[in-house]
Amino acid sequence: MAYTDKQKERSKVTTDYELIEVEDGHLTTKEHAETDIIYSSDGFSLFGEVEATKEDLLDSKTSILFSPMWKQSLAASVPILLNIALGLTSGFSATLLPQLEKEAGPIPADEETASWIASIAALPMVPGCLISGWLFERFGRRRAQFIVSALFLIGWILTATAYNLTFILSGRLFTGLCSGLIAPLGPVYVGETSEPKYRGFFLAAISLGMAFGIIFAHVVGTFTSWQWTAVICAVFPILSIVLLVFIPESPTWLISRGRIEEGVKVYNWLRGNNDEAKAELKAIIDRKLAAHASPVQTWRNKLLFLKSPELIKPLMIMNLFFATCQFTGTNAVTFYSIDILGKAVCKGIDQYLAMLIIDLLRLIASLAACVICKKYGRRNVFFLSSGLTIISLIGLALFLYLKPENMSWIPLFCLMFYICAITIGVDPIPWIMCGEIFPENVRGMGSGISTGVAFASLFVVVKTEPGMMKNLGEAFTFMIYATVTLFGVVILYFTLPETKGKSLHEIEDKLKSQNCNNSRRSVVIA
Repeated sequence: MAYTDKQKERSKVTTDYELIEVEDGHLTTKEHAETDIIYSSDGFSLFGEVEATKEDLLDSKTSILFSPMWKQSLAASVPILLNIALGLTSGFSATLLPQLEKEAGPIPADEETASWIASIAALPMVPGCLISGWLFERFGRRRAQFIVSALFLIGWILTATAYNLTFILSGRLFTGLCSGLIAPLGPVYVGETSEPKYRGFFLAAISLGMAFGIIFAHVVGTFTSWQWTAVICAVFPILSIVLLVFIPESPTWLISRGRIEEGVKVYNWLRGNNDEAKAELKAIIDRKLAAHASPVQTWRNKLLFLKSPELIKPLMIMNLFFATCQFTGTNAVTFYSIDILGKAVCKGIDQYLAMLIIDLLRLIASLAACVICKKYGRRNVFFLSSGLTIISLIGLALFLYLKPENMSWIPLFCLMFYICAITIGVDPIPWIMCGEIFPENVRGMGSGISTGVAFASLFVVVKTEPGMMKNLGEAFTFMIYATVTLFGVVILYFTLPETKGKSLHEIEDKLKSQNCNNSRRSVVIA
């Protein structure tokens, strides 16, 4: 491979460095290089014998006032708020469609139009996920969240002021796009700003935010008009903009951009100075310096990396994971709650009351999931949750097929059991692992593609549910969901790794070593 002068200059930089401590145990770096300062196109400009001053590293009085857990909680608050907005987008149509049908106004509510109003929000989620990876790698995790918050606000304003079908579809498209943008961004930012023992809890809280958003949209939509519901939903992106003023950029992103001194300061602010934090910081900086000493990658090399096992293996796992979880039908129930409850489950029961009870169960189960995902391994929780989900779907399908008289409470019980089962593991675990499983150098690309597959699956499920219910019947629809889920779970049993309690670089190293072992076995077999 031919090297340019700049590449030769960069390759001369040694990767020897040491972590040193200043007062109060705060970490900084002391780097040794053959030149004092090196500037390159990727923004890496801090080399030479550099030692940050004590004043630079101790500039935040919150380091004394608040523990690392509180600071990490503050950092996680914005992704959680933005995922509440994502839940609002999903839950909004459940009360919007019945109101449009009753109004008989300029916005039509026939079956075909209603299915588009409900499902069109999922359509831009796929390109939103793909754009998100580029967005937060180019501008940083914090700045990307500013952009998403502003766009979410515009989407809800469009929805609230809609007076015809074009406007309502535009508003739904906008909020759907923002949902796609935040889907990979939230888990990645939380994964990079929280330590392993809290990471599962904070990432599960993202799913809790979605569940809260759904129930909030349903409650507000039950008692107010859909226009006022949209206005109230706009409050959440405004709150996220306010909180973004107080949270830092991801230290991993800062270090990857060569802003090592700044990254170390942010890392110390978030994580403190325990041995585990020191070891993880050392690994992050070590990877950056090693990458900097290597030749600059051309676009051709970057495209060839798409075939690398480092990306392909976690990408295939997460694509199957997300698709399986979406084909449990969870979002079909969310988008068409009133319709499903009225036509398939609880005839003669107050549908809105039943919907709110189910939403409350989802919220409680999401709270339980935060604790469960912090305490137990990802694999165990997922397989328990998916097993119970399959059982509840089969039970619901059998009852709807047999239709015994005067027992309408049974399908309602099955649906409630289904919501609890799916919420404690099937819903949150993929989003947790999306922020953990991809290597740092392809985290944006990998998380963007996998969440894009999730939303593509969501669109297929939500768009086809009304037709399946009408043409195949409720019983066969739920049985299809159970069958697809079972098929995916069997494959995941043999491929899904455990990530609980591991740092991001430990997860990356484990997958890389597995790929190397597989390659050696292939060579031996050949």
